[in-house]
Amino acid sequence: MPTISCSLANADATVNKRRTFRKFSYRGVDLEQLLDVSSEQLMEMVPCRARRKFKRGLKRKPMGLIKKLRLAKQNALPNEKPAVVKTHLRNMIIVPEMIGSIVGVYNGKTFNQVEIKPEMIGHYLGEFSITYKIVNHGRPGMGATHSSRFIPLK
Repeated sequence: MPTISCSLANADATVNKRRTFRKFSYRGVDLEQLLDVSSEQLMEMVPCRARRKFKRGLKRKPMGLIKKLRLAKQNALPNEKPAVVKTHLRNMIIVPEMIGSIVGVYNGKTFNQVEIKPEMIGHYLGEFSITYKIVNHGRPGMGATHSSRFIPLK
C-alpha cells in the first residue's frame, strides 16, 4: 500500500510543475533585444555570406518586401496572423523584423506559405520553400521508363 500513495504523490508533483519553455536567443542575444538591434549590430551577428549581402546594401525589391510585411502586420487584427505577402525573393535573408509574418515564397510553380519564426533568422526564404517534388519510388510500370517491365497478374 505505501508504494501506491508514493506514486500518487509523484503524479501530483508532476501535474503541479509547469512546463518551462526554452527562451530563444540568437548568438547569445535574446529575442526582445534582437528586435531593438540596429542593422549594423545585426550585421555583426549574422554569418559571413549574409554579412556581405547586407554590406553591399539592400536593394529596392528586398526593401519593398520588408515594407509590405510591416504593412501586413499593422493591418492585422490583434491576436490574428497577418495577411500573406507573396514574393519571388528566395534569396532574401530573414531579419528579426520579419518574425511573425507569413510569406508566400515562390518555388517555380506555386507560392508556399512560410510563417517566419525566430529560429529562421539569418537563413534564406528559399530554404523553407522546396523547389522539387519529393520522389516516391512506387511500383514498376507506373512511369514511362518502366512501362516495359513485366508485372505478373495475381
